[in-house]
Amino acid sequence: MHYSFSLQELPGLAVKLLDLLGEHRVVAIYGPMGAGKTTLVHALCDALGVQEAVSSPTFSIINEYAFENGTVYHLDCYRLRDEAEAVAAGVEDCLYSGQWCFVEWPEKIPHLIPENAAILKISVTAPSIRTLELEIKL
Repeated sequence: MHYSFSLQELPGLAVKLLDLLGEHRVVAIYGPMGAGKTTLVHALCDALGVQEAVSSPTFSIINEYAFENGTVYHLDCYRLRDEAEAVAAGVEDCLYSGQWCFVEWPEKIPHLIPENAAILKISVTAPSIRTLELEIKL
């Protein structure tokens, strides 16, 4: 599935994405620096009803947010040196918790990402337009 959107369209797209994801709770988000990965996660958290301020977990690696139906884990693997460091930080616990888990820079931990994770690729197509490609494995 392929979507082009502006920042103004992102809230509606986030609701649609959550519906499309269904029971897939781990979402690996790929994209270059500045493409809008954290902004996308923020919109997904808003659509889930997270009331807390959503921010990038670049330095903490994992941010955890509560919402009415459970927990959202937001992982940013950019600064991880290797998968052993990810395991030590508790990344596996999040990935296999059964809760929503949005992972930025999943290419840093390829062997830890569950096989059935949904894949979201975000790219910049114009200064104010982004493109999303969604791949859901059955």
